[in-house]
Amino acid sequence: MRARKQSISFSDAAFDYARALVDAGEYPTISAAVSGELVRAKVGRARDAERFAAEVERRSALPADQWSPVGELAEVTRGARARLAKLRRGEGA
Repeated sequence: MRARKQSISFSDAAFDYARALVDAGEYPTISAAVSGELVRAKVGRARDAERFAAEVERRSALPADQWSPVGELAEVTRGARARLAKLRRGEGA
């Protein structure tokens, strides 16, 4: 596997976590700990995306009589429309 050398900064908490993984023997170096945990995060995110897609498919397949009403469209989108109007007026966050 090709490795790229890169200088990066960590918060104290993140560095302490990586150091603890090395001290526990889970990884041989801080670099390996960071790389390994990034891979774990990537796999976890992919798994979450797959679960979400499967749940959307499952719910989409439900008969119409099993859908729960969410309200009138204008009511459902009112907050988003108000936020967009504020942004257009330049009121920001």
